Amino acid sequence: MNRMIVSAVALAPGLAGGAMAQTAPSPVAPARVIYVYAGQLLDRPGERPRGNATIIVRDGKVAEVRDGYAVAERGATVLDLKDRFVMPGLIDLHVHLWGIGGDPLKVRLGKLTRDGFDDMVEAQKNARADLEAGFTTVRDLGGDVRGIRALRDAIEAGEIDGPSIINAGQMISVTGGHGDGGNGLAEEFANAVHATEINLCDGPDACRRAVRVQIGLGAQVIKFAATGGVLSNVAGGLGRQMTPEEMKAIVDTAHSFGRKVAAHSHAAEGTKAALEAGVDSIEHGSFLDDEAIRLFKAKGAYLVPTMLAPRAALAQARGGQLPAATIPKAEAAAAAMLDSHRRAIAAGVKIAFGTDTGVSKHGDNAREFALMVTAGMTPTAVLRAATLDAADALGRKESLGSLEPGKFADIIAVAGDPLADVTRMEHVDFVMRHGVAVKLRGARQAFPPN
Repeated sequence: MNRMIVSAVALAPGLAGGAMAQTAPSPVAPARVIYVYAGQLLDRPGERPRGNATIIVRDGKVAEVRDGYAVAERGATVLDLKDRFVMPGLIDLHVHLWGIGGDPLKVRLGKLTRDGFDDMVEAQKNARADLEAGFTTVRDLGGDVRGIRALRDAIEAGEIDGPSIINAGQMISVTGGHGDGGNGLAEEFANAVHATEINLCDGPDACRRAVRVQIGLGAQVIKFAATGGVLSNVAGGLGRQMTPEEMKAIVDTAHSFGRKVAAHSHAAEGTKAALEAGVDSIEHGSFLDDEAIRLFKAKGAYLVPTMLAPRAALAQARGGQLPAATIPKAEAAAAAMLDSHRRAIAAGVKIAFGTDTGVSKHGDNAREFALMVTAGMTPTAVLRAATLDAADALGRKESLGSLEPGKFADIIAVAGDPLADVTRMEHVDFVMRHGVAVKLRGARQAFPPN
């Protein structure tokens, strides 16, 4: 890691009480060893918290977890969270960082005055908001493929602050489908858009090429639109838009490059075709029937519910912030989603956390937890869905999702017990990513750390 660890002395005087009386590390060469004292530690979500514990961080990774409060070695930084519930950093599998998230009217009114430079600035702000909300890793499922790649790489290089990003580039879509940027435009403008869009495909061969183009531009995961979408400016509904053969070509090509595949899907027909094609996750899954639920279990795919999104979209559409064509789609998705997800959860379908943040506001991601509990999940299960299970869905369980030796020191803390009241997760007041504290006692920390 090339980012320097900041001493807690410099960040928050008095935070660690008496333990802070140790010799402070030089500001020129900050300590790379941190002792985090946890009042309650949920080091492996899904299991019982282990009570008072110490997490020892070395060079941005967890080196050791001990029961009780270990005596810190000489020169180490101590972070006193003895009055906090401590757990791994959260993972949101479905965000959109590019542009102005959660304010569609501002996006529409600004189309003639805004460009990619403005969108990159907003993407950085959105990334920081998600990080401060406790989401130390996000999967970006649709944005400017080159812009998100640049943001991802700058964060990893320690040049700007934000969560780790696993990016999909642009969503692959059929012409006229949910991911077609020319929808609703006059013919000459639609033709101009179609002349430059690299994410559209019609037929299996074209879909294979679209996947390869996205990968060539830096996509780490592939997303495609199996069905219509709520935010499309067409009144085409939420039914299947892509053929099974096109879906199979996308999935097979992505897997041959070692990429996982996420399918945007509302209608059961699209969900079933995507599952048959071997997709790794279904995003939304608003309308599920018994056969779709059976296929989820048979194929081992994850459902990423995004229950927050249709509620946000419906409120925006009714308030005039979205085109009128979105209103009946948002109403249908919101009405069906809760019942579909309740049945999937009861049947034992694998669930991973995702919000579609960008439809809703960045930083509000944790509001999804209460909705998941309403759908029948326990607080224990939803915290696992946002940590270990989300890491598994990413194929990154070896480095994310729990606080175990060798994994990244992505650590958050809240006041109170989120296993008793999951809304506690909406108020994360300590965030560490890769061993760097970015939020302490609710206060944003300076970047870069000095």
